Amino acid sequence: MTSTPRDLFRQMQQQWFGQVAALTGDLLADDVIIETPFAAPRPHRIEGKQQFLDFANPRRATFPVRFDACRATAIHDTTDPNTIVVEYELTGTSTRTSRQSTAAFIGVLTARDGKLALWREYQNTLAMQEALAE
Repeated sequence: MTSTPRDLFRQMQQQWFGQVAALTGDLLADDVIIETPFAAPRPHRIEGKQQFLDFANPRRATFPVRFDACRATAIHDTTDPNTIVVEYELTGTSTRTSRQSTAAFIGVLTARDGKLALWREYQNTLAMQEALAE
């Protein structure tokens, strides 16, 4: 069964919660592109599944936030049936301070052959910096 962009977003959400385990890349196309145009301290772009896993897994293992909830506030279809725009909020608890915070995000997700081909995430960097402050 081929995953739709909405299916892929739901599966991504499931990977954000629970025990922090290494990502396997099972949702990603081999040539996936992951972009964070507004990331601090500078925009970031990763091309390729293995490159993403090599980048994400070490950071995931030491990330000082446990994600508690993800609420999609809107999912917009586009003229391309393989692309959606997702507005969502992530709530997490700092493992350093036990303080809980929520930050808003926008993601552009494109699927190809049931896999994630593009994930472009627009982050509320101020909210993220405040959440990570000690």
